[in-house]
Amino acid sequence: MKRIGVIGMGYVGLTLTAALARKGFTVFGVDTQPAVLESLAAGKPHIFEPGCEEVFAEYIGKTIHVGPELPADGVDAAIICVSTPVDLSTHEPYLGNLAAAARAIAASCGPETLVVVRSTVPVGTSRRVVLPELWAGAKLVMAPERTIQGQALRELVELPQVVGGLDQASLDAGLELFGGLANQLVPVSSMEAAEMVKLTNNCHTDVIYAFGNEVALLAERFGLDPLEVIRATNLDYPRPDIAKPGYVGGGCLSKDPYILISAAEREGHTPYLIGRARALNEELPVHVAHRLLSLVQDLKSVLVLGWAYKGWPPTDDMRGTPIAAMQPVFQAAGVEVLGHDPLVTPEVIIEYGGRPVTLQEGFAAADAVLVITDHPMYRALDLPALFAEGTPKLVYDSWRILDEAVVESFGVSYVGLGYEVASTPGSAVAR
Repeated sequence: MKRIGVIGMGYVGLTLTAALARKGFTVFGVDTQPAVLESLAAGKPHIFEPGCEEVFAEYIGKTIHVGPELPADGVDAAIICVSTPVDLSTHEPYLGNLAAAARAIAASCGPETLVVVRSTVPVGTSRRVVLPELWAGAKLVMAPERTIQGQALRELVELPQVVGGLDQASLDAGLELFGGLANQLVPVSSMEAAEMVKLTNNCHTDVIYAFGNEVALLAERFGLDPLEVIRATNLDYPRPDIAKPGYVGGGCLSKDPYILISAAEREGHTPYLIGRARALNEELPVHVAHRLLSLVQDLKSVLVLGWAYKGWPPTDDMRGTPIAAMQPVFQAAGVEVLGHDPLVTPEVIIEYGGRPVTLQEGFAAADAVLVITDHPMYRALDLPALFAEGTPKLVYDSWRILDEAVVESFGVSYVGLGYEVASTPGSAVAR
């Protein structure tokens, strides 16, 4: 198999295309958005991911081709990477993109083409939604994407690739395809098992992070340092580590729990832990916004450092970003939100209700500084120089990456997630 179609050039499809091209495959990327196709055709990926721009610059027009549909002479394998968004009000997944992609494959391919579902879907979806759109005797596999942003091109090769097939012929074809990409293959007994692997991975991660956040909220109430508690809990203790508290967003963790819950409820079961963990992680940014309003009297403006959903590995991805949940709280209180991010564009900051500023402008104007992401730039801030521009009343360092002693030496209060132990003049830290 050397000619591969990738349907959907979002994050999953983009990184897979780059990884396959580096392995010698000829890849036909398909997307319905003209702006995306135009950017990719010029060798400029529309999504930031280390290494992708270099790959597209080298291979576009040679072994990477992009267009609105698959080539007329077909492909050896067609991989579905379209989005499966979750409705914000009902939390039900939308699978229309998946069905449309399957129909597009059926229109230009035939029995010789292996069809791969790579999108994250409810258990049973490959068989229930994709298979009916294909031809009789179709070869169909589910092979979930499990990479982390910032490491995708490496992990696509190094992570074990799970493959589940409709039948043995499908499984064999899937293993042949991904054997040309990944170092290790994990065949499973069915497409449903492969679907649940992806959901299990992400829901488990969400639950783990939620427990770290639970510890932080408890420490906040008890007047303790959650990082001290977690470090002492973990040190040389043989049971699973407690996660450091932090915001939990992104395209996967913010929706995959709802996808698994939806699938389970179709079978008459409501999971016990998954929904509560997701609710806690979604509440955390709202809680922080309210705490900031409580900690700083007469708050008029806040400088938010970090608008993407995470800072390490660096990304410009806004899916599940904490600021989206915080903004309604700030807006209701009449607080102006100043925005800075090393990768997120000023246009996106404006779209999310912020006013883009430089670091110097932000420190000069803000009553408080809220560090949302642990981007390397923020870890290396020259605090004395920035405080010379202006002195906020409080720094809320969500990831505890700044030097607390330096912050407090300027008479500025320093707090973090669950950490409100110290109190200095200029703040109203409640104990």
